[in-house]
Amino acid sequence: MCWWRAAPCSWRPTPPPPCVNCGKEGSSVPERAVRVVHEGHALNRDYLAMMVPLMAWPVFLYGWRPVALCAAALVTARICDWLGAKLLSHRYDPTENSSLLYAVLLVMLMPATVPYYVVVVSTAVAVLIAKEAFGGYGAHPFHPTAVGYVAAVISWPQYLLRYPTPFQGALPLWGGMDNVLYSDGISQVMSTGGTPAVERLDLLLGNYAGAMGTGPALIILACGLLLLLRRRINVVVPASFLLAAGLMVWCFPRIGNASGWLWQDVSLRLSALQFEMLSGGMLFGAVFLCCEPSTCPKNLLAQLIYGLLLGVLSMMYRYFGSYEVGVCFALLIMNAASSYIDRAVIRLANRKGVIRRGNVG
Repeated sequence: MCWWRAAPCSWRPTPPPPCVNCGKEGSSVPERAVRVVHEGHALNRDYLAMMVPLMAWPVFLYGWRPVALCAAALVTARICDWLGAKLLSHRYDPTENSSLLYAVLLVMLMPATVPYYVVVVSTAVAVLIAKEAFGGYGAHPFHPTAVGYVAAVISWPQYLLRYPTPFQGALPLWGGMDNVLYSDGISQVMSTGGTPAVERLDLLLGNYAGAMGTGPALIILACGLLLLLRRRINVVVPASFLLAAGLMVWCFPRIGNASGWLWQDVSLRLSALQFEMLSGGMLFGAVFLCCEPSTCPKNLLAQLIYGLLLGVLSMMYRYFGSYEVGVCFALLIMNAASSYIDRAVIRLANRKGVIRRGNVG
């Protein structure tokens, strides 16, 4: 019977195509949702392409062990994707590449001497717990890379908070690291009031002890510029993040004994600014972590507030915490508040009758 009249209806509706996840009829994904997923795949491919030049530098410093660690993370991510699809009764989609990106980003935050099992376990946490448990790509409220790194650094700080000294020969692919020389990270040196013995050129190139992917500032900046030109990232979040962090460093430098007004001790403040901004994952977090579409606010003003608070929290973790990459801890806190900031800004804008939208990813 047709709903608008009490008469027999000869038309029979065509059943929708099978769902792309579970394969069941009558549960197809809307065309717009499929388009968003495909755009997300393209976004992840661009990010993965940026990992190639970023991986070249640790290979130059430490040999082929960074590539082996990355391969272990990629294989683990694929296995966890398949396992998550089986556990949630979804059809496994081999074209879904977000887990590969999260795995590579996670490896980039670790030192080259980290054991393989730490990479495998932290990647499994990132994919299975932070991503698949919340419904998969686009549904997770927390950045999986940040979740995996926080789980790893809390569980194995003895491996993640010591960094091999560059140019001491290729690290062994297997076996122990007993003969490897280690150095303190830049943030650890500054936490005691000392000045890192790193030249400005080495700081830009990443020629110092640190995580594999957070050191080469010039490569990270070039990748960020390319992603910005391809409209893969929004400049609001990383710019406000770096601005807030830079202002905190200028006001409260950890080098020397700065005192007086903010326009005094300029050389000391500039020195602190370059060490803080170019090390410890600040640039890496601004380019590769802060703009994740699923965890970032959508409203333009909300993005600005989100970035400012993220920068302040990141520096608070560096000032009062014991972890080099404090941006991951700050990112998880801001991920939890992201949707609330969005709703609060939209409610405020509705009262004024004006809503401005921004694009992420």
